[in-house]
Amino acid sequence: MHTAASESAFDLTIKRNCSISPRDLLCVLALAACMSLGIGAGFALAGAWPVLPFAGLEVVALAAAFYLNGRHAADYERIAVSGDKLLVQASDAGRMELHEFDRRWLRIDERRRGRDLRVLLCSSGSELEIGRHLDTEGRASLGWRLRRSLLNR
Repeated sequence: MHTAASESAFDLTIKRNCSISPRDLLCVLALAACMSLGIGAGFALAGAWPVLPFAGLEVVALAAAFYLNGRHAADYERIAVSGDKLLVQASDAGRMELHEFDRRWLRIDERRRGRDLRVLLCSSGSELEIGRHLDTEGRASLGWRLRRSLLNR
């Protein structure tokens, strides 16, 4: 992010809630794989050999799900107000994006869809959704805090 962001009056980093470490997740996967393949091997030895390939497919599917979930474990959004700019740095599955808005032309829009709330930054015909890793109350608070920060300057 720009060096000016360190001088910001508003600087917020929003991260996903990751409740298990990658090492512990790998241990859970290994335990599940051993149990599934062990049961499949037991059935195969008892004469029901078609169970074993399905147990292998189950382990592969579980490993793929863990991998896809793990790619997003380090996702975050960093929102900072610096001078006349609002800077949003977002990481999504290792892809980094930097968005810069002129705060004089910026509009913060909140849209409800049922009980869900989306917070959008709108400027010059483009929109950017922020607060994707927050619940509805957290997004409402984010919109309020960001509006207050932009009005105080």
